[in-house]
Amino acid sequence: MQTINIHEAKTHLSRLVDQAANGEPFVIAKAGKPLVKVVALHVPEKAQVKRLGFMAGQGQVPDDFDRMGQREIEAMFGGES
Repeated sequence: MQTINIHEAKTHLSRLVDQAANGEPFVIAKAGKPLVKVVALHVPEKAQVKRLGFMAGQGQVPDDFDRMGQREIEAMFGGES
């Protein structure tokens, strides 16, 4: 990974940011001491954003879904089983 002096980073910031965005991260140093690491953000493209209902029609809900485990739940709360 490339280490860049802060003065050089200020001078060539646009080029360095483009490189980082293309998968080449770099470190900015001051007086030879590493300070920060610059890496690309992985922001999903519009087509990759998950939307509500993306699995519509791919699953099934049993007819007795609202009654599943009813006896066990009633027993836990003191009802008759």
